[in-house]
This record gives sequence, structure tokens and C-alpha cells, in this order.
Amino acid sequence: QVQLVESGGGLVQAGGSLRLSCAASGSFFSITVMGWYRQAPGKQRELVATITSGGNTNYAESVKGRFTCSRDNTQKTVYLQMNSLKPEDTAVYYCNANIKRYSYSVPNLYWGQGTQVTVSS
Repeated sequence: QVQLVESGGGLVQAGGSLRLSCAASGSFFSITVMGWYRQAPGKQRELVATITSGGNTNYAESVKGRFTCSRDNTQKTVYLQMNSLKPEDTAVYYCNANIKRYSYSVPNLYWGQGTQVTVSS
């Protein structure tokens, strides 16, 4: 069974940094796009960043210049380095990954369980 497990959330003061990790485990053929989303209380889940298997990234305007998304394909892990954190970055952060179970299958989207990030002012 394919699983995504996140780590690295926590409480930090405004201006501080955190690094989130998300590791994929289980039996599968390949991972294409991986990404990070977040959901604040009372709000819809929103895109934070995505990264292709070739390393091309896409960021939400609100995090450009502050967050960096990277991945280690050998370790099947995606990272989100978050710098200059603001109180409005407070949310549950979720990773996802488009994973092909077999070489001939279409990718399915998998989600992690989420990790809380709280930024105090």
C-alpha cells in the first residue's frame, strides 16, 4: 500500500523557519508531480508549491521568495523549506504525489495525513 508520511511541522515565531518533509513508501513504479497544499481553519485547501520529477517548481504567489520546494527522487521524498514565516502561514500542511503503481497504469493522487504549522506573532 502506498503511503505519504509528513514530518517537520510545529510552532515557530514570525520570521522563523521550518522544514517539512514528506516520504513516500510502499510498492510503486514511479512518482511524477509532488506538491504541498495547506488548509487554514475555515478556509479551503490551497496550493503552496508543486515540483515535477525533473525539478520544475511552481509556487503560490503568497509564498514566492520565502518557500522552496525540492525533492530527492532516490529517497522518494519531497521537502518544503519555509523561511520568513508569517502568522498567515498558519495551517495544516498536506503533501501529495501522483504515483504510478505499475509502468502501464495512470497516476493516482495520494495525500499525506497533514502536519500542523503554527506561526505566532
